[in-house]
Amino acid sequence: MPLPLAILVGLVLGMTLAWVARAELARSEVPLLLARPFLVALGLGAVVFGPVVGYFVALHGDWAYLYLVRSGRVPSAIDLLFVVVAALQVPLGFAVATPWAIAKRGTRILQVNAVIAALLVIVCGVFARRLSVSASFAQYHGGFGAVPIGRSPLGRGILLSWVALAIAYAWSFHALRSSRRL
Repeated sequence: MPLPLAILVGLVLGMTLAWVARAELARSEVPLLLARPFLVALGLGAVVFGPVVGYFVALHGDWAYLYLVRSGRVPSAIDLLFVVVAALQVPLGFAVATPWAIAKRGTRILQVNAVIAALLVIVCGVFARRLSVSASFAQYHGGFGAVPIGRSPLGRGILLSWVALAIAYAWSFHALRSSRRL
């Protein structure tokens, strides 16, 4: 997933998990960083979301940077920093939404998620051409060799990563929802 989109998607994932865990968060007597729901969100970010973003940065770097910079010129430490920042968006979104979730202010969480979703749509619209092809930086800017993502390994990577992310999110959702019944 491209880095600018990953930051926004991570926030949405974390915020929605906070809403699901609102009952357990309200009962919790430990600091947020030690609460089980926060650890579930942290795990989703670190074990699934971070590696998904890292896959694209490592193997499809020019696309992950939306062909704005040549990924070969970006130091690997910066790549790692961006992947870690993207992975931390899930627990960050969770932490931001926790006070609203505890106060049962679902409309506030929905409003913030709607703004983020609008930003996602705008970014995808602006970069639609860049998102739809698999190429190197030189190929994209030179106008040759670009392949539609549906016919490239990038397309299969996108599909598989979204499936893995959906399964992990569903598991997290289930784990947090089932704790409400305790």
